[in-house]
Amino acid sequence: MSDSNTTNAQKIAGAPTTVISAKPVVLSAPGRGEDLQVRISAPATGSGLPVIVFSHGFGWSMNGYAPLADFWAAHGFVVLQPTHLDSRTLGIPADDPRTPQIWRFRIADLTRILDGLDPLGASVPGLGGRLDRSRIAVAGHSWGAQTASALLGARVLGSDGVPGEDMSDPRVKAGVLLALPGLGDDLTPFAAENLPFLKPSFDTMTTPALIVAGDRDQSHLSTRGPDWFTDPYTYSPVSKSLLTLFGAEHSLGGIPGYEVAETTDESRARVTLIQQLTTAFLRSALYPEDTSWKAAVTALEEGPNPLGKLQSK
Repeated sequence: MSDSNTTNAQKIAGAPTTVISAKPVVLSAPGRGEDLQVRISAPATGSGLPVIVFSHGFGWSMNGYAPLADFWAAHGFVVLQPTHLDSRTLGIPADDPRTPQIWRFRIADLTRILDGLDPLGASVPGLGGRLDRSRIAVAGHSWGAQTASALLGARVLGSDGVPGEDMSDPRVKAGVLLALPGLGDDLTPFAAENLPFLKPSFDTMTTPALIVAGDRDQSHLSTRGPDWFTDPYTYSPVSKSLLTLFGAEHSLGGIPGYEVAETTDESRARVTLIQQLTTAFLRSALYPEDTSWKAAVTALEEGPNPLGKLQSK
């Protein structure tokens, strides 16, 4: 690790810094039907900044998930949040011809952002040239986690059970997958008929990732219980960690935002833990000499009243 990278890693580990944010930053997206809108949040100072591309859950937009985006940016990351085509802010009707392929458009949105890092950085005064293109992570919640997982190597099974197209991206070095749906063996009839992309294979999801699941997350898309959300850990190769949060439902305490309708299990302590552990994981994944993750794991395991448990392989 160079001196400049060491300095940046220390900045990430330190106290929160001032954040600058810009929206909407627009990327041209031929064939998408809508240009891609992105929110950018970044530290006001510093160079060699690592990047997190975050994919929102169904119906959300670049304006959601402030508890995560703001925290990550305040701790040294440039956070890029696209608005996917399913966003309520776009109002695309269910019978739109793009609807059956929105899951593919979502993945393409993340790739388009990686392709457009230079113009995105240049669009925010003072940010151009400050991104470290060698330290990129993806993250997402729910459908967004499914979107992000494709860039880590997960694939969708076809009707014949054969894994489909490989959409992984070698530029992505790590991931955080929050409430990522599991295998497609036990889908409800509605999900099986209408959401064919919920038939993943994690066999080739080789990129290091932290998977976060709630032990009270009962999905309406699966006939199984909350253990469905641990499948991505169970069935993926090594270099994975699983954080199972006690008492957490699908919003994991409120990561989409506090006091919103989707937050059925509001817990600021739970969100704080997710903020800290995801930051520590990405820090150590992108800076191999950084010990933040090891320290965070020890703190969780030795705490008197832990909010969750960790497994790693």
